[in-house]
Amino acid sequence: MSLRDFLELPYDQLEELNLAAKAQRLNRTPPDQIREARLRYLADEKRIKAVTVCFSDLEGRLHMLDYDKKFLIRSSDNLTFDGSSVRGFSRQAESDLRLAVDWPAFYWLPADIFGPGKVLVFGEVRQQDGTPYAADMRSRLKAFAEKRFQEDGITASVAPEIEGFLFQGRNSEQAFVDTRLLEPISTGGYYHALPGDALRLFIDAAAEAQRALGFENEKDHPEVAPSQFEMNYSHTEATIAADQIMLYKLICRQVADRMGMTASFLPKPITGVNGSGMHTNISIARDGVNTFYDAAGRESLSAAAWDFLHRVLYSAKDICLVLNSSVNAYRRLDPHYEAPNQIRASPIDRGSMIRIPLGNARSARIEVRSIAPDANPYLVIYTLLKVGLEGPLPDGFVPPEDAFLPDNIYDAIAHFQGSALVENLLGTEIQQKFAQLKLDSAERCPRLLGSVIKRSEVQFHHEVTNQSLWNLF
Repeated sequence: MSLRDFLELPYDQLEELNLAAKAQRLNRTPPDQIREARLRYLADEKRIKAVTVCFSDLEGRLHMLDYDKKFLIRSSDNLTFDGSSVRGFSRQAESDLRLAVDWPAFYWLPADIFGPGKVLVFGEVRQQDGTPYAADMRSRLKAFAEKRFQEDGITASVAPEIEGFLFQGRNSEQAFVDTRLLEPISTGGYYHALPGDALRLFIDAAAEAQRALGFENEKDHPEVAPSQFEMNYSHTEATIAADQIMLYKLICRQVADRMGMTASFLPKPITGVNGSGMHTNISIARDGVNTFYDAAGRESLSAAAWDFLHRVLYSAKDICLVLNSSVNAYRRLDPHYEAPNQIRASPIDRGSMIRIPLGNARSARIEVRSIAPDANPYLVIYTLLKVGLEGPLPDGFVPPEDAFLPDNIYDAIAHFQGSALVENLLGTEIQQKFAQLKLDSAERCPRLLGSVIKRSEVQFHHEVTNQSLWNLF
C-alpha cells in the first residue's frame, strides 16, 4: 500500500474551488469569516501536508515559505521571517519582519505542477509592531483599492497580457553568464505552432493550470517573435489581477522547468526580434457600471477615462522606472520593433504608450502598453491607479507630438528620483530605496547598451535567481 496519501484534486474540481474563493474576494466576504473557514478546512483535510505562504519584495520577486500545516494552524497569527535577506527590505540591524496571512487570497494547486498535498496563500508583510511594511507594495495596492471602494464606490478592473519566451534547457538565464546563449525552442511566429510541438505543449500545460487556478482564460497563442508566448485571461479586481500575474509567471517557470526548458520574462532577451511586454488593460466601475464608456465620447471613452489616461501620460517620465524597472527593459523601448515609447494615446498606433481598444459599455478600457513583464505588478497597478485617479493634470493638457519615454535606465532613474509625484506616491524612503536598487543593477552593466545583449544585464537581472553572483562583483 502507499505510505503517502496527499491531496491531489482533478483540474475541474480545482477550478470550481478557486473560482468560489475568487468570488468571495470579489464580493468582499469578511476576512475573519474566511479565515475561520480556511483554518477549519485545513484541520479537517488530512491530506494536506504544507501551506505555501508567498509575498513579493520591492522589485517584484516572489518569495515562498512552506509551513507545516499543523504549525500554521496554531501559529498563523505569529509568523516571522528574516527581512534582511530580502533585497530592498529591512536592514540587518532591524531584520525581523512579520508575515500576516491574507486568507481570502487562497489557492488550491495542481498537484502535477506544485506537488501533492499543498495549498497556497498570499501573505502581507508587517513591521514588528504589526503595522503595514512600507516596501510591501501588495499591501499598499490592496489598501488603496479598498479605500477608493469605501469612499467612492469604485472598483478598478485590470486585465494583463503577459508575454514571455521559452528557451532550450533548464536555468538557461543563470547559465547565460557562461554560455552567452538563450536558444529558442521554436522558430515559428504569430499564432503559428504545430499542435504537438514543444511551444504548443508548454502553452497548453500552463493555460490548463491557469484555468484550474480560476484565471478564467480567454485565449492563448505563440507571439510574434520566435519561441514567444502569451496567454490571456479575464479582467478582475486590481489586487487579484496582480496576484494572478505573480502566479502566471510562477506557473510558466515551473511548467517549463518540468519540460526541461526555461520560461523567461526578460523584456528583450534576443537581439533583432520583438521584445516582451505586459500590456495592462484598465477600467473603472462604479456600482457595476463601467465609467470609462461614453458612446458619444471621443473613441467612445468618457471624460473620466480621458482624464485618467492624460494623468498617466502627463507623469509618464516620472513613473517610467516603475513600468520598466530593469536595464534590459530599455532595449524593448526601440521604435523599430513596435515599441510603445511615444507618450501619447491612440486607437491604432501601437507605438503609443497607451492604446484605446475597440470597446462597448462592458469592455471600454485603456491599454497601457509600455510595461515590461519583469515589473513588480503590485507597484505597477498601484502607481497607474493612484496617478490615473489622483495625479496632477494641468488644464487643457495635450501630450506633445514628439515626447518619448527614456531610452535608458539612467534617465529613468533620474526622472524617478527627482519626482515630487513619486515622493508623494511612495514616500521618500521607498522612492530612494527603489532607485538605489535599480542603480545598483545599472552600475553592473555597460552604460551604453549597444545592440548586443550583455551578460551583466541578464546576470544581474532582478528576476534571475543567481543572486550569489552579486557577491562576486
